[in-house]
Amino acid sequence: MSKVFNFGEKVEGYNIPVLNEREIRAAAGMLFLLMFISIMVVIFKGDFTPLKYAVILFLVDILVRVAINPKYSPTLILGRLIVANQTPEYVGAKQKKFAWIIGILLASIMFIHLIVMNAYSPITGIICMICLIFLFFEAVFGICLGCKFYSLVYKEKAQYCPGEVCDVKSRQEIQKTSAVQLLVVMLFAVFIFVSTFFFKETLTEKPYDIFGIESSTHTK
Repeated sequence: MSKVFNFGEKVEGYNIPVLNEREIRAAAGMLFLLMFISIMVVIFKGDFTPLKYAVILFLVDILVRVAINPKYSPTLILGRLIVANQTPEYVGAKQKKFAWIIGILLASIMFIHLIVMNAYSPITGIICMICLIFLFFEAVFGICLGCKFYSLVYKEKAQYCPGEVCDVKSRQEIQKTSAVQLLVVMLFAVFIFVSTFFFKETLTEKPYDIFGIESSTHTK
């Protein structure tokens, strides 16, 4: 029974339970896509049905991770299958558990609002955006925003963070950003602003059907 209800796995060379960051990022990417599409349906069609299902799936999945075992989380299982051929990147289980508890709190508020009360408000909108930001940073950058609060709450240093960000060390040469590179980013931002200003009419104009497919479909 203890093997079923457990959090983290023992790996040789690590003195605390760890999880595979690669499968966590894969799972975060899937949940982000699910939530993002559901929110877009609400925005453009006013249909909350996909979002309600997404909230239930999100809450159940993350509850399984914390209350039972991350090994039995459906999205983490899919993530494990997807990255099965990649070398594991181990991360401390403690801070992940704390981050996922935050996820449970957010998802529970969403569940009460959308499913139990069948209502929405600025609160649901804000929480949806917070969840998207958390999932996006995890999936794309490998940054666990929820884990950042672990050290603040427990007053102890997190161990085995993704990319070894917990360890104080000097950056390697390939990681350093020069003044020229920062200037390029700034010039790119200016380019986007100028392009939007001068070519606004062209960019917002609906493109025409070059092959006349749409018009021929309407005539039929």
